[in-house]
Amino acid sequence: MANKGLTTIELDAMDDAELRKELERAKAELFNLRFAQATGSLEDSGAMKSVRRTIARIYTVARERELGIRTAPSTEE
Repeated sequence: MANKGLTTIELDAMDDAELRKELERAKAELFNLRFAQATGSLEDSGAMKSVRRTIARIYTVARERELGIRTAPSTEE
């Protein structure tokens, strides 16, 4: 269900709308993992850690763009 997570390089390549969509997807996945853990059907406990780190990376990239430390990819070619 959960993969290794997104890297910052992959997140840098996304625009702001894609980041928001990925954040929503990751939060939904974390919710499902928490639900599975509560019911006792979670097999890979490391998946929760991976998803939480992915969410933190997304928030970090978004905040750095807000502060001007990182820039969103340009669509002009």
